[in-house]
Order: sequence, then C-alpha cells, then structure tokens
Amino acid sequence: MNIGTAARESGLPTKTVRYYADVGLVAPHGRAENGYRAYGPGEVQRLQFVRRARAFGFSVEECRELLGLYADRDRASADVKQLTLQRIERLEAQMAELAALRGDLIRLADACKGDGKPDCPILNGLAGG
Repeated sequence: MNIGTAARESGLPTKTVRYYADVGLVAPHGRAENGYRAYGPGEVQRLQFVRRARAFGFSVEECRELLGLYADRDRASADVKQLTLQRIERLEAQMAELAALRGDLIRLADACKGDGKPDCPILNGLAGG
C-alpha cells in the first residue's frame, strides 16, 4: 500500500509517517514500481504502535526502544516496565509543574480587578513584576 493508505490505516498524518521513515523508526518494506514507498500490514501495525506510544508521551527514541522490545520475543517485561515507570515519573513531574503554573495563574487572575483601568496584575506578573 502507498504512504497515504498506510497513514490513514494507522491514524497518522502522511507527513508523520514520512518522518518516521526518514528517522528509521518505521521504514517501508520497499518501493513500489513507481518508486514510492510501499507499506504492508506489519508496518501499519508498527505505525499504530508508535502512534499510541507517542500519545503516552514516549519520545521517538523511547519508541524505537519499545519497538525493539516488542519485536524481541526473548525480552524481559521488566525492561518494558522500567521504561513505563520512567515515563510515569516524568508525567508526574509535568503534572506538578502544571499545577504550580495553574496556581500562579489563578493568583494573578484573582488579583486583577478586570475593570476599565490600565493597571493589570496579570501583565505585571507576566513581565516579572
């Protein structure tokens, strides 16, 4: 199948499929007679795998590692779990950072009278004041 069909079946934009091929994450299985990249069901399955892994926030390099583990029938599930636990730790750090940002924005919004006057604690806060 061509890249457009593979993209549709995997739920990814064509540009993303092309990028994944260019970085060697999920390569086409060959070239069609017309010279275009050719994808098969296996590549579509790997593209879907990467799409889901990326939705969980795994980096391209982590996806590469996960794909390697997925293909390795002798893998240790502990390796997969370790990658996942590391991702969870990063998510928790991001959530804490977002909660702090939310709190800061709430304080700035609460400090702003929202009237017709030019004084604005939100802008002052963004400016570092």
